[in-house]
Amino acid sequence: MPGISDSTWDRRGVLRAAGGLAALGALSACGSNTGRGGGGSGTSIKQMYHAYGEPGTQQAARKFAKAYPKADVSVQWIPGEFEKKLFTALLSSDAPDVFEFHPQIHLAHEKQIVPLDDILKDVKDDFNQADLASHTIDGKIYGVRMIDDPQFLFYRKSMLKKAGLKPPETLDELIDAAEKLTTGKVKGLYLGQTLQALQSPLVWSTGADLLTPKHEIGYHTDEVVAALRKMRRLYAGNALLKGAPTDFWDPASFTQGLCAMQWCGMWAMPQILQAHGDDVGIMPWPSSGGPGGRPVVYNGGWSAFVSSKAKDVDAAKEFVKWLWIDQKEYQREWALDYGFHIPPRKSVAADADKLKSGLAAEGVKLFEEDGLFDDPAWTQSMITTLTDVMANAVRGDADPDAELDKADRKINRELRRIFG
Repeated sequence: MPGISDSTWDRRGVLRAAGGLAALGALSACGSNTGRGGGGSGTSIKQMYHAYGEPGTQQAARKFAKAYPKADVSVQWIPGEFEKKLFTALLSSDAPDVFEFHPQIHLAHEKQIVPLDDILKDVKDDFNQADLASHTIDGKIYGVRMIDDPQFLFYRKSMLKKAGLKPPETLDELIDAAEKLTTGKVKGLYLGQTLQALQSPLVWSTGADLLTPKHEIGYHTDEVVAALRKMRRLYAGNALLKGAPTDFWDPASFTQGLCAMQWCGMWAMPQILQAHGDDVGIMPWPSSGGPGGRPVVYNGGWSAFVSSKAKDVDAAKEFVKWLWIDQKEYQREWALDYGFHIPPRKSVAADADKLKSGLAAEGVKLFEEDGLFDDPAWTQSMITTLTDVMANAVRGDADPDAELDKADRKINRELRRIFG
């Protein structure tokens, strides 16, 4: 159940969503009758999910919808290009009433979503406060966090031991370890097909932020430039697994022995443990060095939002409250029975016995010590722009400082559009 956006999707297409009639047709083809609720009031609610990869997730979503007594809830299960199809739908007359996504400021500023302070007011203290902060825009809370999905570097303990290595604590040590762990058909490290999943952790690991508290560019520093150069050296070498059949969110490359280390999420932990047992460790993305360097656990996740175009906004909010605030057993099931995720509700997390021992407990500890959350002001177009930097300066051989200069111009335009 990946807790971040599928990095192989065309993010440029997201920004052209208003003209995406083909995508809208594909969305309609997904159907809206995959999980009818049991309500008899005549009220209908359309709920949109991205297609989670873990077996049982779609059936669970349909079960939750059917159990809701006050409306007929339909489940749209969207395979591939979820963001593009979601953004297209939000601009159409066929917008979902409730959907899952990540907190982004433009959705609130463009009045595509509604505040949910009223349904959260009595339980705010029971939520992870960092989750609430990441969903707070202009003093109002948009979205109810469903799951927290920390991401780590998974590694094979036996392989590191055989190579005489300890878990790397800096980017230089990680590159060195990846090179020493590369033997025959086994590569030292897998970071995904495009490296997009590492772009925020890489910036954070230097001590920089994507944006400053004043909503100014924070990522363009000498330390980030140096880190990009190191990543280029890694990519140009022989230690990085390339051309894997699936992206970073799928642990198949790691479980099948194609690599000694892989960046992946807590959601994959049960599969990884089943494949390798106790021969697995986890670590944060290591510090990129320098006085401000820090280890990073990126905290992805998914949240429930209510569309401003909902046929009945109050009914949609009531459904979100019922499912993601009132139904703790469903919240526990969603977080723990289909991969491992950290429940954002403190009271639900307190009963999450599966996360209290072994590798899962280590993951929770790293999440609490080194976890960093999305900034809602870091918008979809900014993500795309930094993805281009990674493509050109790491997967390609362009000068990273020049690429960041280009990014600055685009992102400053976006910042002026949002904040004036």
